[in-house]
Amino acid sequence: MSYQALYRKWRPRKFADVVGQSHITKTLQNAILNNQFSHAYLFSGPRGTGKTSAAKIFAQAINCERAPSEEPCNECQACRGILDGSISDVIEMDAASNTSVEDVRDIREHVKYASTTVPYKVYIIDEVHMISTSAFNALLKTLEEPPKHVVFILATTEPHKIPLTIISRCQRFDFKPISSRAIVQRMRHIVNEEEISASDEALHAIALAAEGGMRDALSMLDQAISYSDGEVSLEDVLAVTGGVSQDILTNIVTAMYNEDIQPSLARFDELIQNGKDPARFVYDMIYFLRDLLLYKSTSTLETLLERATVDEAFKTLAEDISVEWIQDAIMRMNECQQEIKWTNNPKVFIEIALISITNRNQSQEKEQDISNSSVIQKINQLEKEVASLKQATTAPHTEKEVAIQQPKRRQSRPSKNSYKVPFERIRLTLQEAQKDMLRKVQATWATFLAQLKATSAPAHATIQDSKPVAASSKAVVVAFKYEIHCSLFLDNQSLAESILASVSQKNMTIIPIPVTEWKSLRQEYVKNQEQAVTGKETETEPLVEEAKKLFGEEVVKVHD
Repeated sequence: MSYQALYRKWRPRKFADVVGQSHITKTLQNAILNNQFSHAYLFSGPRGTGKTSAAKIFAQAINCERAPSEEPCNECQACRGILDGSISDVIEMDAASNTSVEDVRDIREHVKYASTTVPYKVYIIDEVHMISTSAFNALLKTLEEPPKHVVFILATTEPHKIPLTIISRCQRFDFKPISSRAIVQRMRHIVNEEEISASDEALHAIALAAEGGMRDALSMLDQAISYSDGEVSLEDVLAVTGGVSQDILTNIVTAMYNEDIQPSLARFDELIQNGKDPARFVYDMIYFLRDLLLYKSTSTLETLLERATVDEAFKTLAEDISVEWIQDAIMRMNECQQEIKWTNNPKVFIEIALISITNRNQSQEKEQDISNSSVIQKINQLEKEVASLKQATTAPHTEKEVAIQQPKRRQSRPSKNSYKVPFERIRLTLQEAQKDMLRKVQATWATFLAQLKATSAPAHATIQDSKPVAASSKAVVVAFKYEIHCSLFLDNQSLAESILASVSQKNMTIIPIPVTEWKSLRQEYVKNQEQAVTGKETETEPLVEEAKKLFGEEVVKVHD
């Protein structure tokens, strides 16, 4: 074939041609000049960033007849022999097809022989992560202590798959993705040398689509040159790469911001019908919104824009649109980008994202309208209540009006939850109360509550916070926390008394009383007992004994 692809024709021949990796090329040049280069190197990084090219340039530089020098001369017999592959001392291997232990053994057998043509024998092993674990182990000793005339250069795109024992024996250089600006400068140099006409917009679009790989960029440039009619334009590049033009992105974003969904969906559908990749559309949209946000924040960041070109339409859109809207749109498109990775219908998810971005303000306005209407309704209701209260307080009421209104009022009915305390029964129980009987009931009260709970009876909930306060041989007075609990307990009193009888082995009637009423009744009973006797000495002791008998020694406290 007479034609040679651009990425092969313009492959770097010296360190200066390795674009975007100055931190690596400078280190290698200094090591060569000072004759302090290592016996093993590991070049890692994304595809198309110059790993293999840098390895071959390094092999030329250390074997150049003019060494030591920063760059190989590319004119001597050694340099030309390494370039065309005629020198057998520089071995370039593909680890993907040489993964076994036998292949590594072959290297170990030949590495001990001295080089025949050039000073150093160089092994360049590409995609070294493909070597098997056993083969790596076989290479360890040779890689650590090779002969003085041997240099190993390992290249890989996946360094995490290489054993740490191998990495620790090499000097590691990480090749980073090449910036779009550096790619554009390199392509501009190439098209000028090739005498090809290409617009700056086209070169920027290629650099963005290449995602940091120079080889990918030159391949796309080669394809765009073949597609174009003498001049590479932005439309040619977008047709080749599947990208979306800035005009279309501007129109779609403008329509979404103006809440006009029809042109947005129509434009997107037209792109899909023309064969555009849906994922590429989302990618371009996110970068366009990113550039719009940077330019909206400050126009001094124009040099950082990667997808957009600052034209009049872009400036107008940046002035009209809000930062919050752009941020929300980027978040929604990013979510869409994640979702379309796992679906067979990416077009549907993208349309949903476009609709949600367009209706963002409408949904917020609806929520605000709903909240405002609810506030207005509450205000109107409060105004009516205030007006009715004013009218009720200011309207005159004659005796005749009151007499007319009284028959219309409903007579108050006794509350269902009201409870009439049986004071006489409780007083009778207090007169017959026994301290031992109260202690017996208190000892079995927890067991009684547990068995009552097992029956799932409603009485358990009412009697849970109660406690026995006095007991005779026939009845027990139980203090409840609230009056309503006493009333509700009466509905299940017979069940509770039967359970208490089985627990205490004695039939007893449960008499409920609210705790507040019990305190009053207890004070009344103590006062009556105090008045029943005379004399300070004679009234104190019987009274104390009676109180201890009824309520227990732990409850009664005597103060002088």
